[in-house]
Amino acid sequence: MTSFLHIARSRALVAMMLGHFSNDMLAGILPVLYPVMKLQYGLTNAQLGLVTLAFTATSSLTQPLFGYFSDTHGRRWFVPATLIWGACCAASYGFVSGYVAFVGLAALAGIGSGAFHPLGASNAAAVASDEHRNAAMSWYTVAGGVGYGLGPIVGSVLMTAFGARGTLGLLVPGFTAAAVIWPRMRLVERAREARALVSKRMRTTPEWGALSRVIVVTMLRSWVFLAVLQLSPIWYSELGFGQAFYGPLAAVIILSGAVGTLFGGGFADRIGQRRVVAGALVMTIPALLLYVAFPGPQGLLLAALFGFFCDASLSITLVMAQRLVPGRVGVASGVILGLGFVTGGIGVPITGRIADLFGMQVALASLCVLLVLGALVALTIPADRAAARDISSDQTVSRADVVAPTAVRR
Repeated sequence: MTSFLHIARSRALVAMMLGHFSNDMLAGILPVLYPVMKLQYGLTNAQLGLVTLAFTATSSLTQPLFGYFSDTHGRRWFVPATLIWGACCAASYGFVSGYVAFVGLAALAGIGSGAFHPLGASNAAAVASDEHRNAAMSWYTVAGGVGYGLGPIVGSVLMTAFGARGTLGLLVPGFTAAAVIWPRMRLVERAREARALVSKRMRTTPEWGALSRVIVVTMLRSWVFLAVLQLSPIWYSELGFGQAFYGPLAAVIILSGAVGTLFGGGFADRIGQRRVVAGALVMTIPALLLYVAFPGPQGLLLAALFGFFCDASLSITLVMAQRLVPGRVGVASGVILGLGFVTGGIGVPITGRIADLFGMQVALASLCVLLVLGALVALTIPADRAAARDISSDQTVSRADVVAPTAVRR
């Protein structure tokens, strides 16, 4: 509770959380559009998976580049501009004239999302105090998860009320978040400059080998989560359920994942990051098998169980990446949020193809293999005792020399 109150008093951090919320809400619209597009254009599951790939690939592959830009040439206007870009793209979904246009628009929307994520994550880390940095990043991550979870609900409401062109209403969250963030960016820039000075004094060597294993774990977890999320509406549509059911179903997966992220971060502080990451992936296996084996109304409860465990390690891997590449928080965020998640976009059409050949239940159950591999790789990541020492020294330097994050909270 103390951490939450401290975070709530940081207006700059709350503004960045709102930006993350709005950005990911726009990304969460896609799943509820798929059943409509499948019927309208006669698409296969694999073709719909390519739409996910278009969005995820452009978003993910550009994030390291935008992360580098964030560390070296970040500008005050950049974050608001990315939100406006994403809102305009999402608002245009309901006006596309064909499948190719839909894929192209998804790719453009992905660029906007990819531009926001590394800069948003590095800004949030900059304005968070040292004593509550892990908690702050957990809440920042959850803000995006909640927005992503509400995306399918917002999309369902807009399309039910106004038809496909109801996506025009998505301009509201994007422009609102941009307007709130803009006045806070000057204070954010001061905090980033102060953090950069501290990193130069520490002169810590980046641990690229350990970072690569964190990326692999993130890739495998992302593949599983995105495949279940994106293909579940199609599966339940084929089972005869309406949009009023599979829209909230997608939201349940995402929102339960947000809750899992908060719990995962808390447990990581108590028993260690590696144990939580590996344990969460192992617990996801029975949760996924139950979800696949018992479709129907009870799927809402089982989907919540799956989302909780699958996303429990989300913020932990982000904090790991930022710590392993000190002084390059934007690049670290871009790599883990970009390259780490691109496999999810690549994996969805592969899983979709398996569903076309063998059925949706077989395709989703096969994802357990990836969870096993992810847990094994997670166990090879060095324990975070050394990380605790690094963070402790970082806090010592920061408390003595960094005043900008405190100023930001005023």
